[in-house]
Amino acid sequence: MKNRTIAAHVSKLASCVAAAVLLSAAAANIASAATIKIGLLAPLTGPASADGQEYQRGAQMAVDELNAAGGFNGDTFELVVGDVKDQSAGNVTSAVERLLGDPDVHFMLTGYASLTNFEIDTMAEAEMPYVLAATSAQTRDIIAPDPDKYNCCWSWTPSFDAYNTDVTYFVEKLAADGKLKLSDKKVAIISSDNAYSKTISEGMKKTFSEKGWTLTVDEMVPFGEVTDWRPILAKVRENPPDVVINTDYLSGNSASFLNQFLEQPTNSLVFLQYAPSVPEFVELTKSNSNGVVYNLLGGPLFSPKNPRADEVAKKFKDKYGVESGTYGLALYEIVNVYHDALKKVGDASDHEAIMKAIGETDKQVVAGRLKFDPTTHLAMQGDDYIPITFFQIWDGQRTLISPAAYASGEYKQQPWMK
Repeated sequence: MKNRTIAAHVSKLASCVAAAVLLSAAAANIASAATIKIGLLAPLTGPASADGQEYQRGAQMAVDELNAAGGFNGDTFELVVGDVKDQSAGNVTSAVERLLGDPDVHFMLTGYASLTNFEIDTMAEAEMPYVLAATSAQTRDIIAPDPDKYNCCWSWTPSFDAYNTDVTYFVEKLAADGKLKLSDKKVAIISSDNAYSKTISEGMKKTFSEKGWTLTVDEMVPFGEVTDWRPILAKVRENPPDVVINTDYLSGNSASFLNQFLEQPTNSLVFLQYAPSVPEFVELTKSNSNGVVYNLLGGPLFSPKNPRADEVAKKFKDKYGVESGTYGLALYEIVNVYHDALKKVGDASDHEAIMKAIGETDKQVVAGRLKFDPTTHLAMQGDDYIPITFFQIWDGQRTLISPAAYASGEYKQQPWMK
């Protein structure tokens, strides 16, 4: 009897020990579960807030998908946002420092934050993996002199050199194909005083000049909201050019420019840089947007040859009820580029290995084939990688009209032209 009692106590004690071990293991698992924070720099307020909202939506969609699929080794992802507001140096620095001050932030991304991309140096000092889709000329100027110093940072956007040259080639090809009549090869170029718009407009002026064009209007407006373009448009109408170009990338400004141009249009092809890709542009211009031409580097490549773009665009619209512009889809893909690197390395805290793995990316994305140039850290540009794409808007829909290898439609004469 006594032996049976002792045996019972031993059995009970063993059960208690086993239970304690299981509880301890469970507690250890709970304790080991962590949050991997992804830091997003975005202009959530200010004149570029339409783009900032897209950044956030695209990145959040990727984070939600990753968490729904189980996260990473039991860890979950969380998107934390630093508002760069008007993109001034002070506001960008404040947002960067706040995110870098969080030890759980292991990766950062943006569409564009400062436009000059000065924050790349801060990311290098902090050894923070960083992918941006901003002004690539500035990225190249920072990184190319010493690429090894900047293993932190990689650009979704390829070289902007094509922005500087390919509008001229595009227009002259339309003329050669009989789709556009050039009377005397005159061009009006209007820009905004910021690194993106100025870099592109200066490159365009150089290329048009080299091709024998005459610059009839060369104007630059202060960076920020512009509501009255009529004084500049009066100069355009004094000597009507074959082509009118505005490189101001803010969708509200570009929409105002087009609406005011159409109050008394000249017989000119109108090309607007980037802004028509933002859904807000069509909302602000409505039917006035019909015929407008714009181009993109790193934008979605909607083509049967690249089904990835349609796949991600559909997911975005299903989730948010609106179409994405360039940045919603790009930021979604950039989060997944980071996740690919994380799976390869296995440890979010090993920033050096993560940065190296990002640099080794070679995959099909919404914009084409993403592979980085090791000498500049820019995405590689070209029809076999990320091509420059030209679009034309009709009835609110954007049709890819160049390059021919991917085109889903052809250029049609703009409705105000004779």
